[in-house]
Amino acid sequence: MKRIVSQAIIAATFLTSLAFGAQAIERKPGTSPWGPNDEIGRLNLITAASQADILSRVTGGPVYDLSVEYFMGMPSWQAAGDPHYRIWMTHTPHGTVIDDPMGVGTRMNEHVSYTGAAVSMYTHTGTHIDALVHFGLDGKIWNGFSAADHLGDRGWRVGGAENIPTLIARGVLIDVAGAKGLEMLPKGYRVTRPDLIHALKHQNTTLHQGDIVLIRTGRMKLYNDTQAYMANPPGLGLAAARFLVEENGAMVVGADNLSFESFPSELETDYVPVHTYLLAEQGTPIIELVFLEELSRDKVYEFAFIGGSLKLRGADAAPIRPIAIPLEKSQEITGFGSID
Repeated sequence: MKRIVSQAIIAATFLTSLAFGAQAIERKPGTSPWGPNDEIGRLNLITAASQADILSRVTGGPVYDLSVEYFMGMPSWQAAGDPHYRIWMTHTPHGTVIDDPMGVGTRMNEHVSYTGAAVSMYTHTGTHIDALVHFGLDGKIWNGFSAADHLGDRGWRVGGAENIPTLIARGVLIDVAGAKGLEMLPKGYRVTRPDLIHALKHQNTTLHQGDIVLIRTGRMKLYNDTQAYMANPPGLGLAAARFLVEENGAMVVGADNLSFESFPSELETDYVPVHTYLLAEQGTPIIELVFLEELSRDKVYEFAFIGGSLKLRGADAAPIRPIAIPLEKSQEITGFGSID
């Protein structure tokens, strides 16, 4: 019970602060430079040429799996009323012998030893990517599409997760915790613009337009302890998100926590929730619960990011299993903003 109450407080604080932030100042969803029918925002930066360039630089080194395992009791938004992960057997070898659902007889059922299972979960469970419909402003999402006109009983008719293309792009790890000499950032720590600049300089890494940028807080070390993982996690602040997207052209951003941003939300005069800023205003998808510990251990900061998400029609998010393959190191180190 204590665990459920604790998670409920966290979830309520997060959702309340997001709602308050969204009302703090009048904002409008971004208008796409890729035209009135655009549903994928900055993912338009993926081109045949950009993919070929990244793949030509793959070193053939180790392949890093950036996804987490799914299991009963895993971190989730259960406290906010969302379904947690469940798996159950629909067929077992012994049960199939008894039920004989296909009418093939005991001898055949005993011979094949058939097993089957089903799963149920919230779309924002495990390593997943947020579609642009996930957060909006006043009933509208990226590019001005409205819930009134485009949201049905079976999901969004525009902008759903089925539109997310296969991601092949340059990936960059910004190991904020590592640059501070920490295994993990403190509880509730809000990652700042100076934090990102410091970490990039520490790594001797630069950002380019079209990158998939992943932030390591170190929180993944607690992944198997759901209560600890969910309790007041560190995350990004708005200025840090602006640094990634507006100043350095990130195409997708992600982190190793479940909320990406920190909460409770900042209450700046021009504040909107980081999710709203990224998804609705900038057309920038977010990947959460990314496993970054092995990349950090091996100091792999630049890599080919390759990942495909499930084509869940009309959904606001979908599971994704990305991999990272090291690249030849870029020679030019430019593009840092000032810390002041």
